[in-house]
Amino acid sequence: MKSKGLLASAIAALALVAASCGGSSPSAAAPTSPSPAASSSSAGAGTTIATANSAKIGQQIVVDGKGITLYLFVADTGTASTCYQACAQIWPPLLTGAAPAAGPGAQASLLGTTTRTDGKVQVTYGGHPLYYFVQDKQAGDATGQAVNSFGALWWVVSPAGAAIH
Repeated sequence: MKSKGLLASAIAALALVAASCGGSSPSAAAPTSPSPAASSSSAGAGTTIATANSAKIGQQIVVDGKGITLYLFVADTGTASTCYQACAQIWPPLLTGAAPAAGPGAQASLLGTTTRTDGKVQVTYGGHPLYYFVQDKQAGDATGQAVNSFGALWWVVSPAGAAIH
């Protein structure tokens, strides 16, 4: 009887391992982002970009329509993103299904989009592709500020479209 239970447990464990190894989709063990990244990939409406006062940064910063902090990646070249695969798991791109909209404090003239290599459309601001940080869980978090990750620094974005150092 014990050997049947042991065999069933071994088969279940192997099935879990096999399921987590398949394809390029993130595994259950991979960090998941808060609801902002999930909402960033909705293909229906345009994404709203606004500004908010950040207590951690000490000034106005660029945020999404829910107040979640947005970042730029120093390694990006122009409006082209260089953050894919593992990088995009930690730094999910801000995606949109239509033209982004300027909310309170954001400058419409600085908004734009870029097409990623997977065909998805990423929001840009001031010529920089925008990203979330997976450890930011709610409005006001800015835990990705000045993080050196995936070969370069990540900075919060100013309302003028520049990196805040």
